[in-house]
Amino acid sequence: MSLDPTERRILDAAKSCCERWGVAKVTIEDIANAAGVSRATLYRMFPGGKEVLFEALRVRELEDFFNRLGVHLEGATDFEDLLVRCVVHSTLELRGDQHLSLMLAGEPGEVLGQLTVEGLPRIIRVATVFLAPLVDGYLPRAEAARLVELLSRLVISYFLAPSEQVDLGDPDSATAFIEAFILPAFQPSLTRS
Repeated sequence: MSLDPTERRILDAAKSCCERWGVAKVTIEDIANAAGVSRATLYRMFPGGKEVLFEALRVRELEDFFNRLGVHLEGATDFEDLLVRCVVHSTLELRGDQHLSLMLAGEPGEVLGQLTVEGLPRIIRVATVFLAPLVDGYLPRAEAARLVELLSRLVISYFLAPSEQVDLGDPDSATAFIEAFILPAFQPSLTRS
C-alpha cells in the first residue's frame, strides 16, 4: 500500500495514541492532534472515522510485517528452508513487536480478537497474497494457499500459547516440527523439492 506522507503521519499517530491510551479510549481528536492535521483532513483521508482508520493501520502493519518477512525469505535453498525461515522469522517478529506487547498488556481482548476470530481472516488473506507466490515453485496455488493458512494459524497459536515441546522461534525446533508434521502433509503435492 503506497501512502502519501499525511496518511503515513496519521497512521503513525494512531499507532502511537493506541499505545498511549488504548484503542477504546483514543479519539479522532487525539489522533488528529498527534498527527498535526485537522479532524476534517483525517475524515477526508479516512471516511468512516476511527474504524476505517484502525482497519487501514492493521492492513499497513500486516503489509510491513510481510515485506520484512519477504526480505528474510530471500535466498532460501529449498522448500523446507523456506518454511523454516518463514515460521522462525514470523515467530521472532511477533515476540519482538513492542507495539503488540503494549497492546496485549493494555487491551488483551481487543488484540486477541485481531489475532484470532475477528482479524484472522485478514491475516490469512494478506499472508496468502505475500507468501503464496513464494511457494508457487513448489506447490500448486490452491495447496500454497492451504499451506499459508496452516502456517499462519500455527505461528499465531504458538505465539499466543507457547509450548514447552515446540519453539517455532528456534530453527532446530521449527525444523523438527516442519519435518514431522508439515512436509508429510504437503509431500504428495510437491512439484519440486
